[in-house]
Amino acid sequence: MRIVIKIGTSTLTHATGRLNIRQVELLCKVISDVKNAGHEVILVSSGATGMGVGKLSLSHRPEDMPTKQAAAAVGQCELMYVYDKLFTDYNHVVAQILVTGDDLRNEARKKNFQNTLFRLLELGALPVINENDTVATDEFSVGDNDTLSAIVAVSAQADLLVLFSDIDGLYTANPKEDAGAKLLPVVLNITDEIRALAGDKGTELATGGMVTKLNAAEIVTAQGVDMVIANGKHPEQLYAILDGDSVGTRFVGRKVK
Repeated sequence: MRIVIKIGTSTLTHATGRLNIRQVELLCKVISDVKNAGHEVILVSSGATGMGVGKLSLSHRPEDMPTKQAAAAVGQCELMYVYDKLFTDYNHVVAQILVTGDDLRNEARKKNFQNTLFRLLELGALPVINENDTVATDEFSVGDNDTLSAIVAVSAQADLLVLFSDIDGLYTANPKEDAGAKLLPVVLNITDEIRALAGDKGTELATGGMVTKLNAAEIVTAQGVDMVIANGKHPEQLYAILDGDSVGTRFVGRKVK
């Protein structure tokens, strides 16, 4: 299988913005094992700005564009250093691809992106993709990595998109506020009722939330690609997800005729 895995900021870092070492080490170990089993893996990784906030000892996520971009520049270096170090321990080569919304909207540039991505997979590398937050502005950005991962999954002709987040999946209500909230194991169609279940983004250092995850689901399922939302605190669940077991919430892909 060809799998796109999106890693959220809350999975990679503590609330301080500093790296969650135990979490990331386990994540890289599981992904390495999945690659060893013959699967192709593409990572769409958040965390650059969050890690930059931590490394620069900023008190909160910056609100002005220059400081956001500065934090992303610092954090992206740290992020790729960590991935390169941990995946090298398991004999896997990582490759960084940074894109902007314009790279994915312009057909010629999108084709170049696809060509590079496919060649990296042929060479056995593990592409790590993020938005180029050091140069992206609101006008040229994708906006969030849930949407970016969906675009990547479609562009890469992936079989599955997995969104690792800080929640187990889509619930009937906010499980942090409602003890009676129930996890929805399967979603066949994204209806208005399903969209109404989405809440706000989860943490200060994150930019996404359930709204962006449902948007991502709409993009990939329309192209026949399944998407699973699962808790990034338990990356070992990836084995069960690949076996088709019930983990998190699976959105079933059905191509639009």
